[in-house]
Amino acid sequence: MSVELRTSFLRSRRRALRALAAIAWPALARAQGSAQDDDAAARAIVEKADQIRFPAESFEVDVEVANLTDGQVTERRKYRVLSKGNENTIVYVTEPAADRGQAMLLRGRDLWVFMPNVSQPVRLSLSQRLTGQVANGDLARANFTGDYRPRLLRTEKVDGADCHVLELTAVDRGVTYARVVYWVRQSNSYPVKAEFYSVSERLLKTCRYENFRSLGGRVRPTRLVLQDALKKGDESILDYSDLKLRDLPDRMFTKEYLRRL
Repeated sequence: MSVELRTSFLRSRRRALRALAAIAWPALARAQGSAQDDDAAARAIVEKADQIRFPAESFEVDVEVANLTDGQVTERRKYRVLSKGNENTIVYVTEPAADRGQAMLLRGRDLWVFMPNVSQPVRLSLSQRLTGQVANGDLARANFTGDYRPRLLRTEKVDGADCHVLELTAVDRGVTYARVVYWVRQSNSYPVKAEFYSVSERLLKTCRYENFRSLGGRVRPTRLVLQDALKKGDESILDYSDLKLRDLPDRMFTKEYLRRL
């Protein structure tokens, strides 16, 4: 091929590529903008549901956990949870009396347990089991917005109500569950149910949000029913009561403070 022909060919090719880019770029930009809009919409849904589950302000709430097998209660435990900004939490055991004095401290995603007869706090993971079907993170850190990247999958009806169905993917391995599928009612942003999955994509447990009534100045789910997906008949029922907004100083959420208790 002569130099003139080669030059002409290259010019024609560049013009064709520029024309193709001019056609494709607006479509690509629209697709990227649509994806960003979808991500923002999914985050907004999860944020609103989080605000219904618990206040954004500092608060205290009592939690009673009943563990059941085939409908029969096998154990009852009670906790008092103090939380500030979803990042700092203390969980005290109040019953049974034999375990009173035990406490968990959460700072960010770092979790420690303090026991009266042990000199040093013990490091725990959020995914470790606390009691029955309840993981440490289920009580200590109920912050879906900060722990997961949400994606809107579809909409479907649950008990006759239209619901958003979202997939929540863990931001890192330090959170309670690797993946969550989450149903949120469209009309009022109430959480409806959830499925919790392991890193290996195994369904670990399911959750139902029930008994919506006024708690801490707002209608919230006051009962969570966690059912084991691997062992049929095993479940834990969490009942929340006496939620109060409280001014909780930062010094409370330190290992030094809990050591003195």
